[in-house]
Amino acid sequence: MATTSISAVGERKLIQFNITNDVARITLNHADKNVLTWGLMAELAEAIESLNGRGDVKAILLDSSQKAFSYGISLEDSRPDRVFQTLEAFNRVFLALGEVSKPLIIVVNGPAIGAGSELVAFGDMVIATPNAKFAQPEVTLGVFPPFAAVMLPQLIGPKKTYELILTGRALSAEEAYQLGFVNRVVPEADLQKAVDEILARIAQFSGPVLEVTKMVISGSMGLPLAEAMKRSHDIYLNQLMALEDVQEGLRAVLERRKPVWKNK
Repeated sequence: MATTSISAVGERKLIQFNITNDVARITLNHADKNVLTWGLMAELAEAIESLNGRGDVKAILLDSSQKAFSYGISLEDSRPDRVFQTLEAFNRVFLALGEVSKPLIIVVNGPAIGAGSELVAFGDMVIATPNAKFAQPEVTLGVFPPFAAVMLPQLIGPKKTYELILTGRALSAEEAYQLGFVNRVVPEADLQKAVDEILARIAQFSGPVLEVTKMVISGSMGLPLAEAMKRSHDIYLNQLMALEDVQEGLRAVLERRKPVWKNK
């Protein structure tokens, strides 16, 4: 069991970060609406970046300690004289999320607004409660959401993307589920159980196998079928087959026992 923490910018802790039982848990902890300041985004990016190459981590869980998941970028950091640096900080977070090799599970138990909703879009799996809602209200401020404008058409389709971004209307948790933006909607009382069940299932498997599997899925999106299949075959033959855990999995089947993963 390993435990890691990241100190806050200045004296204030803006995220909580620890690694326990193969899971890296990152909790947004900026009272009371988890506004994404430069400091919070720097801590978040640093935490995610630190997880690549860690053999003791099989999954990442991102959640919130506040009633809101996140209300997005602060108004102060959205000013024209600060927005360049804000977009740089934001881009670092999303590059880290897009490149991290571990499965990312995001838990939303409150509003995810603006950049907060864009953050959720990077989850490999998203578990929400009926308290969750998702909105891109940037048009009401005279701007557009630069990441959602690119990502949402791939996730929920172009027609719904136009509607959400051009009207600023919020999605309920159930609507987000129907569109495939959210994997599951569970009552708040059942949230911890649902999260634990998913993490327990992931923990049964080899960490490196999970990583190369995610690599194939995420790297194939948007590619022509023939190119995607070639990439998948290359990773299967040259990376997956080189893992010790592949041989252990085959032996376990033949010997009718549970595999003992080395995570190598």
